[in-house]
Amino acid sequence: MSGLAEIARAAGVSISTVSRVLNRKAGVNEETRLRVLGVLAELPYTPRGLGALQRTGVIGLLVPELSNPVFPAFAEALETRAARLGYSSLLCNTRAASVRRDNGNGSGAAMGEAAMGEEEYVRMLLARGVEGMVFVSPEITNVEVPVGEAPRPSYYAKLLDDGVQMVFLNGATPALDVPDVTVDEQLAGYTATRHLIELGHRRIGFVSGPARSLPSRLKRAGWAAALEEHGLPADAEFVAHAPFGAEGGGTAVAELLDTVRPTAVICSSDHMALGVLREAHQRGLSVPGDLSVVGFDDIPLAAYSSPALTTLAQPIEEMAAAAVDELVHRLDPDRRRPSGNYTRVFRPRLVLRESTSAPR
Repeated sequence: MSGLAEIARAAGVSISTVSRVLNRKAGVNEETRLRVLGVLAELPYTPRGLGALQRTGVIGLLVPELSNPVFPAFAEALETRAARLGYSSLLCNTRAASVRRDNGNGSGAAMGEAAMGEEEYVRMLLARGVEGMVFVSPEITNVEVPVGEAPRPSYYAKLLDDGVQMVFLNGATPALDVPDVTVDEQLAGYTATRHLIELGHRRIGFVSGPARSLPSRLKRAGWAAALEEHGLPADAEFVAHAPFGAEGGGTAVAELLDTVRPTAVICSSDHMALGVLREAHQRGLSVPGDLSVVGFDDIPLAAYSSPALTTLAQPIEEMAAAAVDELVHRLDPDRRRPSGNYTRVFRPRLVLRESTSAPR
């Protein structure tokens, strides 16, 4: 029995209705849609009966969002590499799928889209018969485990137990035996900070993403290491947390400018750095004269911002190719390696442009 048929039978609807719900198409009433999603959420993770272990030639690509230009770049590179190796791919935008808008009666029910997050998309992909999955910045990287506590069980662990093949891209997680392709986030924070120190800056702030974000925590560790190496304090008051995105970057740098008044900042992403540039402009500050700014990712807009953004570049195409190659290697029964035991770390590259200079 196919996965769609199993879901349809449990929900008491037709296979075509299940397909419409999974593809977030119109024409399904809210009650039916929620019933189908409820069945999907209750399905066991075992791929048996869902076709996930059959040779379908399809892999799943899960990215957290598409509003940040770095993720469409990763998605395109992943799809291109998969196609070159003879695989089709299903792309899931997990953060946008979970956005819910108020429908006017205070219930917060979704309007015109299914309320599906990463976990629900995983179930959908299994039902569609994907052979394996690449998670770009998986949700587990946003789960902070307090020092001294054991990591909490996760649905990734259940997938591994059921033999589902997966690779993390920028999601290194020692608690899980999942192969990972990543950029050295700590080296990125260190390199950016050292660049600013060599220019003569001594008051360097860190515009961070959410405190629970592993990439932000690693960049902060690199920032602190560079400061301490040069006898400078890595005080928490020079760190401001905000949601990823341009608006978050503006909010975070505003906090720093109102308190510690840094002469330079490094940012968790180029997207946040664009918000920093806008906030500086609105305050009448010149970049880099009054405030030097360093981003991370080297998105296409970085070269065309005003001023052009100094940043740490990720080798996106090489990282995507490595992730797909590793997944395909594990899907081949003749070449399959044990899960885990594979981590490939890429070095970020400092791209010097116009947004950094010596302090006045």
